[in-house]
Amino acid sequence: MAQFQFVMRSGPTPGVTFPLEGDQLTIGRDSSNAVAINDSEVSRRHARLSFQGGKYVVEDLGSTNGTFVNGQRLSGPVVLKPGDVVSLGEQIVLMYDVIHQDAGATMASARKAPRPAPSAPAVMPAAPPASSPAGTGTGRSSRTMLLIVGGVVLLFVCLCVALIMYADADPTGARWCSFPFRILAQILGATCP
Repeated sequence: MAQFQFVMRSGPTPGVTFPLEGDQLTIGRDSSNAVAINDSEVSRRHARLSFQGGKYVVEDLGSTNGTFVNGQRLSGPVVLKPGDVVSLGEQIVLMYDVIHQDAGATMASARKAPRPAPSAPAVMPAAPPASSPAGTGTGRSSRTMLLIVGGVVLLFVCLCVALIMYADADPTGARWCSFPFRILAQILGATCP
């Protein structure tokens, strides 16, 4: 036995499950819909689900913002498959899922799960604050440490380049055989007395 459901991935109530039970279901903003989603992007009667041949078929009901299955705007009925993503407008994303249940399994309760009550859209800040005045300042100290380490590395590279230029400026090549450059000269194949 299979049970069908929508799981909201994004929208006003992410994670909420909408069990799909019945031959004709509507999706919309109005609370009389089987799948009621209280969001301004959802039309009052946005889309219809029809149970045909053991599968649900979804069709748009002339909604303002459109109904999409896997990113494709509906122009007619579409048979849903497990894992399909149904979007209502741009912000509401529902995952269509099928749960296979063992017919012989003992059920603890035969009560139907309550439908989630419509709620006002969540108000979220546009972006988290860059820093908190009461914060520990770990971001600032990390940047400072990164700048110090970068400066030391840059200074070391500049020093190495300057020493190589100093050794290479001797036309006789004798500086390459002095202490700091002798090992490098030997690695490069030069012979020193």
